[in-house]
Amino acid sequence: MNIDVFVPVRLGSNRLPKKAMKEVNGKPIIKYLIERLQNTNKTRRLVVCTTTSKLDDELVEYLRKEEIEFFRGDEHDILIRYLNAANEFGTDFIVNVEGDDIYTDPLCVDKIVEEFERTNADYIDIIEMPLGLSPSGIKTDALRKVCSMKKTNNTETGYKRFFTTTNLFHVKHLRLEKVLNFPPNTRLTLDYQEDLDLAREIFKNIGNNFHKEDILSLFKGHPDLLDITKNLEERYSEYYNQNISDISTKDM
Repeated sequence: MNIDVFVPVRLGSNRLPKKAMKEVNGKPIIKYLIERLQNTNKTRRLVVCTTTSKLDDELVEYLRKEEIEFFRGDEHDILIRYLNAANEFGTDFIVNVEGDDIYTDPLCVDKIVEEFERTNADYIDIIEMPLGLSPSGIKTDALRKVCSMKKTNNTETGYKRFFTTTNLFHVKHLRLEKVLNFPPNTRLTLDYQEDLDLAREIFKNIGNNFHKEDILSLFKGHPDLLDITKNLEERYSEYYNQNISDISTKDM
């Protein structure tokens, strides 16, 4: 069973252009995520899944230089991009780590894999976690089924709902054994300049060899850090609702 980490990244974002290549201490922020994900114990390989757009040539050049595996696919249909990448690499189960989720804990990646090995579920996620902190898992066979049924060619936003709300798949929602009481206004993803400002503070304070508990400890000691992103949730929700993917399917 080939289990791989896929990281979807593109540089054409309207909210924070070229965000994956924004530098923190002289290093592109996407490299922080990749380095941390290389500490997983239960996955075969990591593949950055970017697009064929010329805008992503800069990213591809960097990945080549750093000898990081990548795949170039559809610009707006992440699911097709993932399916083609899975076919290219012979991937049976994808641990999906959004490129925006720059603090993803490698232990959560392993947790997803362990649950898949135990249950053979089609889709797995970890719930009751702050936005952007944990991955999800998608069985390639389930992905193939969605791609054969979906009507839309744009799955950039809200594509996980194909798996979680259609009642077509065996879905597992995991809770961590240890409850982590993050403040309700915790936001740990990268969409806006304020998110980048917070990232620079987090990496400055705790480096890159950390787990989710270390971020929580940082916020407990420095609650003012949460003020950096406190006004973003309404803006994020508005964008999400305006761009959410159509999850209607064809009659099969």
